[in-house]
Amino acid sequence: MFGFIRKTLSSIYTQFTSKVRTLFTRSVVDQETLHELEKILISSDTGISTTRTIITNLKAQVANGSIAQGSDLHKALGEQLVALLKVRPYDYTADIYLLVGINGSGKTTFAGKLGFWLKGQHKKVLFIAGDTFRAAATEQLNSWGQKIGIPVVIGKEHQDPASVVFAGCEQFKTGDYSALIIDTAGRLQTKVNLMKELEKIKRSIEKQLPGKKIATLLTIDAMLGQNSFEQAKIFNESTHVDGLILTKMDGTGKGGIVFSIIQELQIPVAFISYGEQPEQLSLFNPEQYVTDLLSE
Repeated sequence: MFGFIRKTLSSIYTQFTSKVRTLFTRSVVDQETLHELEKILISSDTGISTTRTIITNLKAQVANGSIAQGSDLHKALGEQLVALLKVRPYDYTADIYLLVGINGSGKTTFAGKLGFWLKGQHKKVLFIAGDTFRAAATEQLNSWGQKIGIPVVIGKEHQDPASVVFAGCEQFKTGDYSALIIDTAGRLQTKVNLMKELEKIKRSIEKQLPGKKIATLLTIDAMLGQNSFEQAKIFNESTHVDGLILTKMDGTGKGGIVFSIIQELQIPVAFISYGEQPEQLSLFNPEQYVTDLLSE
């Protein structure tokens, strides 16, 4: 499922995998080896707190003899990383998907891919173009709708997004739809009024569609490092985030921040999005992700 990781994350494999794998070939693992691993993790943007947790656990295993050589370290590190990614599994049973994230994080592209995936699950899907402040976002979502055969509820430019969502929820009820995807404006964490608007939209959905399960999904550019952590933190404080979407996985940069976000904010990864085609979307699998990350 995740064969694309090795093909697309060349920067991560240069900065992380190739370096860490040199440690796996050592005949003896000592404190100096763990110090080198610590530097590699931090340089990959895994975060100070998360890195310390990993290294502390590994040091204990070296002390008790569980880790003696490189192959032991390989196995133990893999187990540590998988445990971090599995802190809280994502529930894929939502009826309504509220997509949030800053401009340029890949929300609208993910909306199209998610709609395509849900249609493959035999769902009748409806889009709502809730980003009324950026005409290009509406046009992009409408293009996706035409491409994959999903109707789109569109308002007027600069119309109150909550009113567009209201109209979309009404169409959802009368049209016998089974899945609703709402694309929202790209909110900068410093714009409190936009965050309040997001809260208003969510309350409106809950009032109009009681009993329907809502998943708030945050799209983050997987390559932005610490900036992605700060985005996740702010959004999670403003509106509870149910899952993360790692977008632009075909870019370059550092991806260790994913482990930090999951451990410190307790938000699971739901999907990985890469490329521009409808089918370029994968459900997140922690074991396979780590296997690909640490393998040759």
